[in-house]
Amino acid sequence: MSNRTTPLYAALILAGIVSLAACQTAPVAPAAAPAPAPQAAAPAPSYPPTINQLVAKTKSQIKTIKMPEFKAAFDRKDLGLIVDVRNENEFEDGFVPGAVNVPRGLIEFRIWKLVGFPDRTDMNAKMTLYCASGGRCALATKSLQDLGFTNVTSADMKFDDWVKAGYPVAMPPK
Repeated sequence: MSNRTTPLYAALILAGIVSLAACQTAPVAPAAAPAPAPQAAAPAPSYPPTINQLVAKTKSQIKTIKMPEFKAAFDRKDLGLIVDVRNENEFEDGFVPGAVNVPRGLIEFRIWKLVGFPDRTDMNAKMTLYCASGGRCALATKSLQDLGFTNVTSADMKFDDWVKAGYPVAMPPK
């Protein structure tokens, strides 16, 4: 028997449309080689390289600290107002103890209440900003600096690295 005695050919033989001899003697086309498995494409970046360039340029225009400096200042309680500029849902998954959440997209509007506006606005209020990877807080730090704040620092660190290092993480009250 050849490869052509499949259920379809068996049904055709029973129906009298094709003879068994035709199935056994007819040339059979070789099975096509299986198509190669598609190569997994590298994930496309979620933003163009110009964003990395903007963040790098911004970091050169602001004061930044790395995670070891951030942790040392945290331990000394010398970070001033700690501002987590991640989105609310990120903040809800855990944050640096003592941090307030002011998302990057709202910082220019929500920071004022935290620095005493309107009665005692302190444009020299010490603030240290952080986010998930150091990009959003750099941009937010630059925005605050452009608004006239003079004592703002950006933490050039990944929040996941903070967590992996076993440093303290707080959770919002339920």
